[in-house]
Amino acid sequence: TVTYVLEGGFEHHDSHGNHGVLSPGYVQWMTAGSGVIHSEMPTEELLKKGGNFHGFQIWVNLPAKDKMIRPRYQDVPPENIPWFESTDKQTKIKVIAGEVEDVKANIDTHTPIYFLDLRTTGKYSLNIPEGMDAMVYNYHPATILVGQEKTKVEESQLAVLKTQGQPVEFEATEEAADGSGKKEARVLVLAGTPIGEKIARYGPFVMNTEDELRQAMVDVRSGKFGEISGSFERMRKTDEANARRRQAGKE
Repeated sequence: TVTYVLEGGFEHHDSHGNHGVLSPGYVQWMTAGSGVIHSEMPTEELLKKGGNFHGFQIWVNLPAKDKMIRPRYQDVPPENIPWFESTDKQTKIKVIAGEVEDVKANIDTHTPIYFLDLRTTGKYSLNIPEGMDAMVYNYHPATILVGQEKTKVEESQLAVLKTQGQPVEFEATEEAADGSGKKEARVLVLAGTPIGEKIARYGPFVMNTEDELRQAMVDVRSGKFGEISGSFERMRKTDEANARRRQAGKE
């Protein structure tokens, strides 16, 4: 799983002893591999004071040959995630995975992947390697035009692209209220090479066969994945915080 926090924060624990508190701008790249129990819960501050949480958790599939590799955890603060800026200063891209022109990501991935946070008030042509499929998710109110056909992608819409080795065009369209130019459009750009293998999935498990799914469930029930110390206490605190919100009429 790849978790990217925009607003709010959460605390990560897992059965391999990893722990991290992720605030805005952080990225956590956790490879489950042969098995790990993990927990992402609101931070103590968010539980006590309330507030918004906005972020993404993307599941990245691994090829069958890598499914049972050793679990790995990468906790990356915003200052360690590089930004690309276009020559006209109208486009900035946070390079979480992959590369944009001469800017390369610091995060290590098992397969070639692009994970970009693209923000523009103008136009930008993004090169994605041939053979990769891509998708664009608009997480911001401003509409953006995407692709050679200039498809309009509005807030909360997802566009799936077949790039065929051609650059992907992005263009901001909405005028700013003060007449200063275009409103900034913001999208996630995700791309990767198709694995081309069968997928079997159930609950939190993504494997290649039904037999592998059954074995994964046996492993987790038998305790092979380990356990997270203090997980029941953290769940209790979250349940209490949710109960207080309901009593206050916030839900």
